[in-house]
Parts: sequence; C-alpha cells; structure tokens
Amino acid sequence: MNESTLLSIKEFSKFTGVSQSALRYYDEIGLLPPAARGENNYRYYAPMQITTLKFVNVLIELGVPLSTIKDMNAARAPEKVMDLLKRQEAKLNRRLDELRTAFSIIHTLRGNIQDGLSADNLLNGGVSVKIEELDETRYILGPKTPESFKAAPTFYEEFVNFCNSAEENRINIRYPIGGYYEDFDSLLKSPGRPDRFVSYDPLGNSVNSAGKYLVGYNRGYYGEFGDLPRKMGDYAEKRGLTPKGPVCVVYLLDEISVKDPKCFLLRVSSGVVKKKKN
Repeated sequence: MNESTLLSIKEFSKFTGVSQSALRYYDEIGLLPPAARGENNYRYYAPMQITTLKFVNVLIELGVPLSTIKDMNAARAPEKVMDLLKRQEAKLNRRLDELRTAFSIIHTLRGNIQDGLSADNLLNGGVSVKIEELDETRYILGPKTPESFKAAPTFYEEFVNFCNSAEENRINIRYPIGGYYEDFDSLLKSPGRPDRFVSYDPLGNSVNSAGKYLVGYNRGYYGEFGDLPRKMGDYAEKRGLTPKGPVCVVYLLDEISVKDPKCFLLRVSSGVVKKKKN
C-alpha cells in the first residue's frame, strides 16, 4: 500500500467526524483496525476505510450491536451483509410504524386541545349550543354496550370492558376515547351512557363527513352532561331543525391538559335536517 495515501488518525478523525478515542476503541475490539502502523504503533488509515467506517456508523445508528458488526465485518460476504440489512430493515419498518402512530396520536390530541381552547373562550355559563362547521372525523366503533349499562350508576365498568377488549377488536385506545349514540333520542334518554365507546383513530372505518352539525359544549367530569342534551334539542326545535344521528361525544380538554375535572370540556355533535313544512 502506498504510504503517501495513508491518513493519520488525526486526519482520519477530522475527515470522518469520528473521534480519535472512538477510532482507538474500534481498533482495540477488532472492529476497524488501521491499515498500517508507524513508529510508536501510531495508526494510519487508508482512504477506502472511510466507506467502511461510514457503513459501520450507519449500523450503529440503527442499533446494531458492535459485536454483530464486528462479526459481519470480519467475514464480509454479500449474502451476510444482505441478511443483516434485511433484519434491520424489518426492525426499522416496525419502528417507523410506531413513530407514525405516535405522530398521529399527538396530532389528534393537539387538534382536540386547539378546538377546546377555541370553544372555551366562547362558553357562556359553561354551556354553548350552536350550528358549527366541522371537519371530517374518523373513528373506530367499539362493541355495542349492554342494555343494563343505561341504568348503571357509573360508566366505568363498561368502559373498562371496552378497554380490555380493545386489542381483540383492533382498537387503539391511545387515541382519544369518546361516546357514540345511534340517534339523538338515545342521547336524551341516557346521557353519559353511550350506545358504544369509540376510539378517535383518524384511520378508522367509521366517518362523519365534513359539514354543518348541531354542536354542544359543556364543562364537567366524564359523563356529566347536565342539561346540554335538552338545550341542544330546544335549540334545534326553535330553528326548525331535527337532530339526525349518530351523535358523537369527545372530550376536547381532559386530564391530559386540565388538572381540575370540573373544567373538562366535552363536545357533542349531531347531524341536523330541516323539518318538512306541512
């Protein structure tokens, strides 16, 4: 090898961005020995080792153990490298799926909080009812709740059942959880006891199209609707409108963003149609 083409450890470190101490360690464990040694055992590296080191760094960043990289590097062959890359590619795909889901959850929560802050500024006496333009909303429906749930003292037992069966039903409960009523009458009869629990997963196969909705907001703890359903019905009646199911409930501000449960903010939305004139 032409010694004039060799790089000192200092030059090699500066060129690759890898510290001299790391290079010494790679040499000690047999991962990347220098191409040659000079006086006082001084290390010298060949330019082609820059490519090797870059590949080693990529594998390190991907979480491949140094021992695995060393074994692969000592007996390099296209088949071995391809097998290692295939395994890392599979791991990265799983990690990317996890990151996409985490991003989607964060994006959904941030959107809810933003909507909650906007609505919170307009509330009068803790309750607000209006016709509002809403974006498309997707969600995944949980199993239908039993009839006995309507008279239950709390919704927690049934909510726990929903959470316990979520994985079986392929429902991601890390997304905001809300309530679903088949129609407005069901909401009036049993506010706080939904016909189903739902996960507001933006990839859900149930969808409320973008458009105008009868929307009600109320502050309070989970299941505390107060007289909001009645006020929504009165609001629609005065304007010649008929609520048209389904009805969806979501807590825009909950324990994630608000410390006092009394200040949680829920949104109830229902489609509406004009009443036919006789």
